[in-house]
Amino acid sequence: MLICIFGATGLVGKQLVSQALHMGHEVRAFGRNVFTAGFPEDEHLELIQGALFDATDVAHAVKGADAVFSAIGGGFDGTDKTRSLGMKQIVAQMTVHGINRIVVVGGMGCLPASADKLIMDIPDFPPQFLPVSREHLEAYHYLAASSLNFTFVCAPDILPKLVTGNYTVALNSLPEPNNHKINAGDLALFMLREVHENTYPRSKVGISNT
Repeated sequence: MLICIFGATGLVGKQLVSQALHMGHEVRAFGRNVFTAGFPEDEHLELIQGALFDATDVAHAVKGADAVFSAIGGGFDGTDKTRSLGMKQIVAQMTVHGINRIVVVGGMGCLPASADKLIMDIPDFPPQFLPVSREHLEAYHYLAASSLNFTFVCAPDILPKLVTGNYTVALNSLPEPNNHKINAGDLALFMLREVHENTYPRSKVGISNT
């Protein structure tokens, strides 16, 4: 499978690249600093330096791919629109070039707390995470408005740890048990598995280590 990974130089992105190569995939790693990120030389890895807001760069990355992954990062204060506007560009170019499957890292605040309220809307949600949660939600809206087959993984605190395989997921809700944390390696593993299993098409998913 040929896969394209946006945000490839970040915490989750590097795990996606490493695990995807180990699984035997052909990988395109996209980012501004991919040539200085310390990726190992691998005949199955193509490094694509580009900007998320550039239609030509994004089109070059997604064209011909079987699936796309987004682990886009950015600031937390609300001034950085990389997550939302970057997703807008990815959705646009995937649509133009007929690429249908995407798995995206979002935030736990985007999950529903009740029938009419998201977790980010409840009174005790940490206010410092509201701006980035709203960015994630805007990115989700671009996906939901498209015809793409997306899975939006609403991650809690992401830890800089490797894969264990010990995690739980839930459709459109917090999982049980829920420890409010997920290893970067386990988040990447679930994302890669989901592309093959397609268990959660056009859905939000909660995830946590057990």
